[in-house]
Amino acid sequence: MSHHSPNGDSLNVPHWYDPDSEILNIERGTDSYVWDTDGHAYLDFCSQLYCCNLGHSNDAVRRAMDEQVGTIPYVSSAKHAPVRDELASRLDDISPESVSYTSFAVSGSEANELAVQFARTHQDASTVLTRWRSYHGSTYGAGSLTGDPTTRTTLSEHAATTGAGKFLPPTPEAFDTDDPEALARRAADHLEYVIRNQGPDSVAAVLIEPVAGASGAYVGPADYFDRVRAVCDEYDVLLISDEVITGFGRCGEWFGIQTERVEPDMLTFAKGATGAYAPLAGVIAAPEIGEQIAEEGFDIGQTFAGHPVACAASLAAIDEYADGVIANVRENESVLADGLAAIADAHDAVRRIQGRGYHWGVEITDPETGEPYHDPLNDAGENPVHDVIAHARENGVLVAGGRPAHQILLSPPLIASATELERGLDALDDALGVVFDD
Repeated sequence: MSHHSPNGDSLNVPHWYDPDSEILNIERGTDSYVWDTDGHAYLDFCSQLYCCNLGHSNDAVRRAMDEQVGTIPYVSSAKHAPVRDELASRLDDISPESVSYTSFAVSGSEANELAVQFARTHQDASTVLTRWRSYHGSTYGAGSLTGDPTTRTTLSEHAATTGAGKFLPPTPEAFDTDDPEALARRAADHLEYVIRNQGPDSVAAVLIEPVAGASGAYVGPADYFDRVRAVCDEYDVLLISDEVITGFGRCGEWFGIQTERVEPDMLTFAKGATGAYAPLAGVIAAPEIGEQIAEEGFDIGQTFAGHPVACAASLAAIDEYADGVIANVRENESVLADGLAAIADAHDAVRRIQGRGYHWGVEITDPETGEPYHDPLNDAGENPVHDVIAHARENGVLVAGGRPAHQILLSPPLIASATELERGLDALDDALGVVFDD
């Protein structure tokens, strides 16, 4: 029997599937570029899903994977393997001093769920606090942590998600101030209020992105994370840094929280751990947490957690990051920052740019009202942000939409040169002009 799919010839249903959208069919890639099945080339200015940090043709990672396959392709996640032990040691070397013990997972969603399990066990408390306008995954556990309303609405339509509370992000709109000092103080005081109102003994952890990921790349004002760390210490609440996007050089340091000079109790990682050459994720925990788990054990797991081929890929990727890739981010961050500032000056529809390293968000609003052109929860009409993304793609540059959908995200491979960054910015500038200014 022949079957016909609604999205063309493929019987594969993509994730984040919109039946009204035109879905690219990508068949190959080299460095910062990908090609579709029609032979069109695109500068991958979003690293697919903010994960192809090393581009699409890194020979060192591919060789490491091939060698591991030739040695042994799979070892049970309930057993030790030399490649896993070596990677855990390397992660200890590059991570913040406060964390050292690694437990592996498969995806960022599962890593965040694992960190929450560790936190609840260690603290003997059930509630985890996360920010509105956050994204921590789309499985039921991680989805309960996610503050993005679109994800939460989709997940909770047929079943409740529990065990998480929410607090406001440190954005000017949330606290009615553009002054960084006042914003940091009000946002941290608000978090303290939420913890006190929830009952400190019931709060296991605060899970937070050091730089917002899919929710817009916004950063905390100066001293915000110092204040968050102090609040967590005062009420004996663990601080978990979600580094699924911000880890492995994306923000100019090994992990995003290191750009804030704050020590977490745990951090989670995925995406860039292998440069997306294989699925790998995990949790790096403070010694007191890791030692408790090591001594008491825990009776859960995943078949492909810490897959040996993925661990080999990660070891090679770490060598690549250390050998000039993270330095490239630091050297060229100003190209993105300055270029986006010029774009914001040139287009009234750009309300704000924000970000760090090679991860930036562009907020689009109606200059006459200060409000988004489109509310994804209430508006059924066209979203002009989608038109900007489509026009950039027509010009051979892939950018992403943020959560909520009045934002554009730029997250190029960490190997991208200044010339490639400028090309991506030019495409965005042109697309904004076509959609909003012509």
